[in-house]
Amino acid sequence: MFIGIDHGTTAMRFASNGTENAEVIKLEVPRQDIAEMSEEQVISLMEESFGVTGSEIEMMAVTYSMGDSITSIENIHHVQNRGVRSIEGAGKRTGGGSRVFDAIQNSGIPAVVIPGIHDKSRTDPRLNVFSHSTSPEKIGIAYHAFCMGFDDFVLSDISSNTVTLGVASGKVIGAIDACIFAPGLIHGPLDVQALRDVDAGKISANEAFTKAGVLRHTPFSDRHELLKAALSGDPEALLALDTIALFAAMEISCMQILLKDYGVVGKVVLEGSVGEVPRVVEKINDHLGTKCHVLDRWSAAIGCAEIARDIAAGSDNILGIPVNL
Repeated sequence: MFIGIDHGTTAMRFASNGTENAEVIKLEVPRQDIAEMSEEQVISLMEESFGVTGSEIEMMAVTYSMGDSITSIENIHHVQNRGVRSIEGAGKRTGGGSRVFDAIQNSGIPAVVIPGIHDKSRTDPRLNVFSHSTSPEKIGIAYHAFCMGFDDFVLSDISSNTVTLGVASGKVIGAIDACIFAPGLIHGPLDVQALRDVDAGKISANEAFTKAGVLRHTPFSDRHELLKAALSGDPEALLALDTIALFAAMEISCMQILLKDYGVVGKVVLEGSVGEVPRVVEKINDHLGTKCHVLDRWSAAIGCAEIARDIAAGSDNILGIPVNL
């Protein structure tokens, strides 16, 4: 069996990939819940959920935080500092991801660590004006799309934040991170007022980032409240979704311009808790004049399991990212 792990914004998701036609087994645990477990409990949870012992797991593919200190897919025992430059910076820290990473590293189960895309990656150098482009779980989503038959595509993952990635001829060519362009529900780029507030010491830059999404312009406390209100036709909820759709479509269009430099147009693939919402999909379809392909929230974990499977079978690169075991 092969297992992939998605270090998501709100939860850790695990998915299996076994023999051909075998059912995919899925496990989701909130990050704060898994942070309270011991390493032994984490491994036991996986073994019980997937119905295997550790020795029956042929390989795992792990994502952790931004993955910005490695440029290759690495053996988990070869990475320093869990494959990141620092845990400081953009995003929320709970300890769940580090608990899972350390549990697997210390378990003896064969595992690889997937990198993010950043300014040292072997992608289009023009995008390296930014230090970070996307975190590793987006590679998992993209590889799942690739395994479904997509060679040229733009992937936009829309949820708490919005991140867009481009693939040409089966290789990642670049990405646009959450703090650069399109806002999500919670996270987004810092505007002028946010910069003023940071400079005045009213808020940290990370706090500004985690409050720059469209949700702050609404009376709703979270995604569930907003989506429930949208189903009832609440104008503020609908405006929030329409805003996300507009900016996501703009960001996708930007990535399509990059794909043209590689001689391809590419399909559009959407994923994420907001990217799956029918109204958002319809709006993006209308903005772009195309029909987007929609994946579900398990795509990252499943894609990581597919990465583990193909590396175990001898693949020396994944979407153009070299494998270094």
